Amino acid sequence: SVSSLKREMRNLSEECNLEPVTVSMAYVYFEKLVLQGKLNKQNRKLCAGACVLLAAKISSDLRKHEVKHLIDKLEERFRFNRRDLIGFEFTVLVALELALYLPENQVLPHYRRLTQQS
Repeated sequence: SVSSLKREMRNLSEECNLEPVTVSMAYVYFEKLVLQGKLNKQNRKLCAGACVLLAAKISSDLRKHEVKHLIDKLEERFRFNRRDLIGFEFTVLVALELALYLPENQVLPHYRRLTQQS
C-alpha cells in the first residue's frame, strides 16, 4: 500500500540520516506519481526508491559516498537492482516534468507531520 511504502521511505531515510524536509519532498514526488497513475505492482518500490534518491540529491543532503550508501540501502530494503533504480530515476524526472524544486506549501504538511512524530 502507499502508506506502508511511505513508512519504508521514512525508516530508510532516517537510517541514512536524511533530513525531514528531504523525506517530505520524496513524499510529494511519490504522491504526484500516484496521482498520475504511474504506480503499479511491478514498479511501486522503484518509484519510492527513485523519489527518495532524487529528493536526497536535490536537497544536497548527501555527499557522493553517502549517495552510494543510500543506493545500497534502497537496493537492499526494496529488493531491486540499482541499474533499474537509476533508469527509473529518469522516468520519475520526466513524470515530474523536471519540477524537483517544490513550493513550500506542498512540502510543509509532510514536514510538520514528520517532525511532530519524532
